[in-house]
Amino acid sequence: MKSGLMKKRGGDENTGEIDLTPMLDVVFILLIFFIVTSVFVTEAGIEVLKPEASTAEPRSKDLILIAVSGDGEIWIDGEQIDSRFIRSRFERRLAETPNASVVIQGDREAQNEHVMTIMAAAREANISSVSISTEN
Repeated sequence: MKSGLMKKRGGDENTGEIDLTPMLDVVFILLIFFIVTSVFVTEAGIEVLKPEASTAEPRSKDLILIAVSGDGEIWIDGEQIDSRFIRSRFERRLAETPNASVVIQGDREAQNEHVMTIMAAAREANISSVSISTEN
């Protein structure tokens, strides 16, 4: 007894083939999309050599980060500190790492008085490198 399912089809030679044409079409469409939406960098027209500051010194890897908020709060190493104890904190950190540099991160609303207090404390603690961060 032969059923209709068991019969071998002799004329069907395309079984098992995969048509890749739709996939290639999608790839080309994606390629065109990415080319059209890409951003091109425009140059000014000449190569500019940027000046270097004559007083610039390479920073040491040992940084003392100090932040000043808009309210006048001063933070060192993740904890709030009174402005009277900044110098002692600097001296303690210098004992641990003698070549440490101070980086002051001031809020946009911070008053210059607080930044100058920190700079004076760093000078009194004999820290040679003090810079103000302008990065966001």
